[in-house]
Amino acid sequence: MPRLWWGVLAGLVLLLAAAAYVVYALVRSPPGATVVPVSRAAAFAGPRSPLAWPNQGEAALAVRGVGFIGSHGPGQPTPIASIAKVMTAYVVLHDHPLHVGAAGPQITVTPADAAVFDADRGTGQSVVPVQPGERLTERQALEGMLLPSGNNIAAMLARWDAGSEGAFVARMNATAGAMGLAHTHYSDASGVAASTVSTAGDQVHLGMRAMAVPVFAQIVGMAQTNLPVAGRQYNKNALLGRNGIVGIKTGTTSEAGGCFLFAAEDRLAGRTVTIVGAVLHQLASGAQPSIIAAAFAASTALLDSARRVVVKRRVLRRGTTLAWIKAPWADRVPLQAAASAALVGWPGLRTHTTIVERTVISGSVSTGQEVGSAVIAAGTQHDTVRLVAARDLQSPSLFWRLTHP
Repeated sequence: MPRLWWGVLAGLVLLLAAAAYVVYALVRSPPGATVVPVSRAAAFAGPRSPLAWPNQGEAALAVRGVGFIGSHGPGQPTPIASIAKVMTAYVVLHDHPLHVGAAGPQITVTPADAAVFDADRGTGQSVVPVQPGERLTERQALEGMLLPSGNNIAAMLARWDAGSEGAFVARMNATAGAMGLAHTHYSDASGVAASTVSTAGDQVHLGMRAMAVPVFAQIVGMAQTNLPVAGRQYNKNALLGRNGIVGIKTGTTSEAGGCFLFAAEDRLAGRTVTIVGAVLHQLASGAQPSIIAAAFAASTALLDSARRVVVKRRVLRRGTTLAWIKAPWADRVPLQAAASAALVGWPGLRTHTTIVERTVISGSVSTGQEVGSAVIAAGTQHDTVRLVAARDLQSPSLFWRLTHP
């Protein structure tokens, strides 16, 4: 074949190869763009007012659904008296769940139950009268234990639930362990034993868990109840219904002093916020003639100070850049929050931002197009915002495609 034809053939081959490359460059998918989060550290701003911690015993404070505000005092296990009945009720309701408004199964008072009532009354304990053969529903028994704080009812519920108080107490301690209450130990179901101990922090943690059980929250929010033999019985929580307090349990013994585990509700910018606190080992003084009065006074002061600290505040402004689209063929494009976010917290509480959804980007993106979402969290609460592109991202140009095989 003449040399000229070889040259023509070679040229055709090169032309076909070039055409094939152009077609390949045009039809192949470009490399995907990536969404890169912005490193962002933030906290609730503003000065923090001091909390009115009691000058004796110990205390702790938290916001349900957010986290712990703080604690004060030695933080060592101390007797908790009848606050122990919160765990008793929690375990009973775990083993025998009740819906709000349901009475539950009937419990027949045995001669042994009546004997416990007589013995407890003889030693000056807090009791609720019962008679052999009396029938109480589970709901009534829980009311008799939690409102007038019947020690004998706590023991009766324990035997009904687990067969013996010892077996029930083992369940209480197992539940405390599962909750992470490392400084809590139960020796009895009522809390009269000085060896039933805990810390304010542990009890606040338990209080938040218990108040999440609707029937428990309803019972501790009752001012009174009527029982078959005992008749009308009143809640020993004298602060119930005052200052926003909705529960949960008092406790007093000579070893424990005055104890109060409380929950209070507030409205912050349209949201119900529940503050849970505990004060332990409060002693009588000239200003507070009884240990329970001392516990109530300390709780009231602590709650009032907490209300000056806990706020609902905007923690993210609309238009804040939370991430970038990085594409090999273009300048990076900011991804911005499509809306503001507001959370409950207090000065110094840190917020965290996490990109939880990222759209796969393989071409162009228009201004305002949703490209993912982000979660703004503070404590255990969170809010989700959409991420939108702040400007256009063009598809790769022909020149870029041809020069980036």
